[in-house]
Amino acid sequence: MDPEGVQRRSMHRLQRRQYHAKGPNFLWHLDGYDKLKPYGFCIHGCIDGYSRQIMWLEVGRTNNHPGVVASYFIDCVQNVGGIACVIRGDMGTENVRIAAIQRYLRHEAGDSWSGEKSFLYGRSVANQRIEAWWGQLRRGASDWWITHFKDLRDRGLYCDANAVHVECLLFCYMALIREELQRVARLWNLHRIRPSTRNNSSPHGRPCLLYHHPEMTGAEECKHDVDIDELDVVRDMCCDDLPMDSSPEFIALAELIMTEEGLRMPETANEVQ
Repeated sequence: MDPEGVQRRSMHRLQRRQYHAKGPNFLWHLDGYDKLKPYGFCIHGCIDGYSRQIMWLEVGRTNNHPGVVASYFIDCVQNVGGIACVIRGDMGTENVRIAAIQRYLRHEAGDSWSGEKSFLYGRSVANQRIEAWWGQLRRGASDWWITHFKDLRDRGLYCDANAVHVECLLFCYMALIREELQRVARLWNLHRIRPSTRNNSSPHGRPCLLYHHPEMTGAEECKHDVDIDELDVVRDMCCDDLPMDSSPEFIALAELIMTEEGLRMPETANEVQ
C-alpha cells in the first residue's frame, strides 16, 4: 500500500457535478427516445429539472421533425400557462424551432437568461435529468414493447422492409403506446422521490407537489408568462406541416376493411393478435 500516493491521487479525483435548479420551470430538459424507433414509434419527452415533473411524454411517427417537437412544446406551454426560464436540448435539427420559439418568447424579458441564453444546446448524454429518466421509462414500459415487437418479428408477423407491415403496426399500436406513455408519466408525477444521498440540492417528494407548490421546499416559481396571441402566431408558423401517424390512404383502406369484417380498434396489445 502507498498511503501518500493514494492521498495525492484522491486530491485530483473528479467530483460528480451536483445538479441545481432554483425552482420549478427554471430549467426544462428535452430529448428524444429511440429504443422503439426500429418499429416506427418515436418518443419525445421533457422533464422539469427541479421537480422532475414530466412536462410531456409523446409518441409519433417521427421525433426528428422540428414541427412535431415544436407542437409538443407549444401544447405544454399552453397547458401550464407559461414557459421555462431556460430549456436544454441537444444539437439535433429537431430542436431548431423550439429554440427559435423559446428565444422569441423570452426576447423582451429583463432577466439574465433572456433571449439567446434561454435555450442551451449541449450533448444528449450530458442532458442528465432526461437521460436519467429514460432509464425509468425502459424499466417501466418500453422493455415490454421492445420484447413484444421482437416477438412479432421473430414469428414472421412483422418485417420492417414491408411497407404494409409498417403501416399496420403504426395503425394498430400507436394509440396503445400513446396511452401507455400517458399512464407512465402520470404515475411518475404522483410517485414519491426519496432523498438523494449524492445530491442534497435536489428536493425529495412527489414531482407533482414539488412542481405546483414550490413554497413547500422554499423554492421559487420561475415560470414566465406568455402572450396567447404570440403563442398562436408561432403555432401557425412552426406547426403547419405535421406528418400523420399513418398515411391517409392506409387509414381509409384499414377503416374500410374493419367495417366489412366487423372489427374494432384494439384496446390492448393482445387484441391486435
